[in-house]
Amino acid sequence: MSEDDKPGGKPTIKAKAKIPNAQNIRSPEFKPHGISAGRGSGLNRPSALTAKQARKRRIMVIVGLVVAAALIAGFVFWWINRPPPEIEVSGRFATKPTVEIPTKLAPEGKRKVTTLIKGDGPEIKNGDTLYAQYAFYQWAKDSDDEDGSVKSKNKELASSYEREAQGQPTQPLVVGESGIKGFDQGMVGQTAGSRVMLQIPPSEGFGEQGSQLGLEKSDWVVFIVDVQAVVHKGQGPQGAAKELNDKKLPQVADKGEGKAPEVKIPDRDAPAALQVKTLVEGTGPALEKGDDAVVNYQGTLWDSGKEFDSSWKSGSPAKFPIGTGKTVPGFDKGLTGAKVGSRVLLVLPPKEGYGKDGMPPDIKGDDTLVFVVDILAKLKK
Repeated sequence: MSEDDKPGGKPTIKAKAKIPNAQNIRSPEFKPHGISAGRGSGLNRPSALTAKQARKRRIMVIVGLVVAAALIAGFVFWWINRPPPEIEVSGRFATKPTVEIPTKLAPEGKRKVTTLIKGDGPEIKNGDTLYAQYAFYQWAKDSDDEDGSVKSKNKELASSYEREAQGQPTQPLVVGESGIKGFDQGMVGQTAGSRVMLQIPPSEGFGEQGSQLGLEKSDWVVFIVDVQAVVHKGQGPQGAAKELNDKKLPQVADKGEGKAPEVKIPDRDAPAALQVKTLVEGTGPALEKGDDAVVNYQGTLWDSGKEFDSSWKSGSPAKFPIGTGKTVPGFDKGLTGAKVGSRVLLVLPPKEGYGKDGMPPDIKGDDTLVFVVDILAKLKK
């Protein structure tokens, strides 16, 4: 019996494989234990940085992360709390402004008054007369189903700037009597020389008259107003009175606030030359060529003593251009250089008035005219 056939025996395995010699293994296959095989292996290589440099690098990374986080947080905060869109108005005072009303901004809430340019002139009170340029716009709620950001629509309704350019003078406005509650109340407290924006809700707007302008009952109105001059109710000369003792000239007596003066013509021939006498020396700026003056005036005929014209009786001060030949010559000559706040006596022979043709039916070609003029303001431009 062979050894293999004996009970409990283990078969003998004869090795046929040849163990390779280490010298025959190519270098990529030979990886001594504990040493990296080079790039791409998962094992760490010794760092070339010193401990100080590594620490500095970690700090810079942390600082970068903190700054990035702060920027992101700041942007998120700004986005959440960003200001809503606003009406933008640009352009020079007393010229037609450029007005942009965002469609993303909806008209809502109460009347809003914004002083865009702050003037240094007199403060507006109820009952004052304003000389102003203005433009106003329809501002209506609107919803666009395709674009949810559209909340309103607008269009220009009227502009005094354009009418003036076409030769249509702008009429003065009496605060409290404009018929637009939001305008009357919103202008109180503003000053001459200011540009004011008023966002007026329908309850304070044109009312039933708005339909004539194309306004719906729910439409707001946006006014842009350039206040060029303010005349207080009952305003008169402001300055130091000066005596006039020349008996050859008319005598002028003040009759109180808001009232026309009394003029007495002497019983003698009228002077042949222009007479300019300052009765009250104003404290305001002097009128210059090209200015528009706001005045109260009274005109009387020398020969008859008849009053032929009076802004006091018409109930509203008048606006005159100075030094440009658009009034009678005596006005241009007599008022140029006079100060705002003054009361001036002017005696105009025919050539300084309406000339040889006169102004029928009241003024003949040989009439001498007597004017008393209160210079109340000059328009800011």
